[in-house]
Amino acid sequence: MITVKAPGKLYIAGEYAVVESGYPAIIVALDQFVTATISPSETIGSIVSEQYQENSIVWRRQGDAMVFDNRDNPFHYILAAISYTESYAHELGRDLGVYHLGINSELDSADGKKYGLGSSAAVTVATVKALCEFYHLPMDKPKLFKLAAIAHLSVQGNGSLGDIAASVYGGWIAYHSFDRDWLQLQQAQSSLSELLAMTWPDLSIELLTPPADLRLMIGWTGSPASTSRLVDKVALVKAKQRSEYQTFLQASKACLKRMITGFHHGDLDAIQTELRLNRQLLQKLGTFSHVTIETPLLQRMIQLAENAGAAAKTSGAGGGDCGIVLINQAIDPQPLLAAWAAEGIEQLNLNVHTVQDTVLPNS
Repeated sequence: MITVKAPGKLYIAGEYAVVESGYPAIIVALDQFVTATISPSETIGSIVSEQYQENSIVWRRQGDAMVFDNRDNPFHYILAAISYTESYAHELGRDLGVYHLGINSELDSADGKKYGLGSSAAVTVATVKALCEFYHLPMDKPKLFKLAAIAHLSVQGNGSLGDIAASVYGGWIAYHSFDRDWLQLQQAQSSLSELLAMTWPDLSIELLTPPADLRLMIGWTGSPASTSRLVDKVALVKAKQRSEYQTFLQASKACLKRMITGFHHGDLDAIQTELRLNRQLLQKLGTFSHVTIETPLLQRMIQLAENAGAAAKTSGAGGGDCGIVLINQAIDPQPLLAAWAAEGIEQLNLNVHTVQDTVLPNS
């Protein structure tokens, strides 16, 4: 039996801007995982997950119509990962087999709570990794990212794919998104093998070393959010509010550039300063796009962290889920945790996860 893991993630800074080609974000991988197991079968295969059931359907009302959104069902990401990885295996002359694939996720709680840790990305990466090992496909981190990104994008249709990068590379990363229009054109005329060997325009993934005095804290507000729909809403506004949106993009890029420099220099104060600025930029974006990025409880979570001498903001698309806090190791976190608990904010006691090099033999 083959067993592989892919970690979840949280965005630290650069949200929304990072969906544009070449714009940076900082993301961190966490020690909660999606585990994929795969074993050969003689005649009948299976895909089994306690968390993700094929017959679970999520829909909403749009006028009088029922609208189904596959992007909220991780099972569709599993199927996309299988489809693209087996296409790659077929290109390399592998005989396609029958197997039992098991998926187990720690990224949602046992009672179904969604923490916003990037489960759809992690399940895509884990499925691709397991199948690459099953078919003995040559695979390193850059190729794994590209193959998982192609599969994930086929379902989600938007987003930066930074969560895929975090799940593949681990640790703290500075991520610049690739040109998705270029990828769409290349997919029409290139094989998967060719695509995985190409340099993707604007794509950059750099491992960062955090300052020794930096402590990451995560607060969960108990209100799950749909990243895809929030990104959709901002996308609709950017054409109407072009000037404001371009101002936001440029300010975000400059902010993230300074924050990345702060990581290079081990300067926690500089990182905290830019984190606070990135929060302000996202607040302005939320105002002119009419998207609720900071819910009242997230605002309270952040204010309590600032009162404790830390820097804090929403993580990811906002609208619920998690907030992140960067605090000096010298500050006792217990008073802040007690204040959170009094407000019904749950600490997610997670650590940063470093991914070992992924190189599978071409056999």
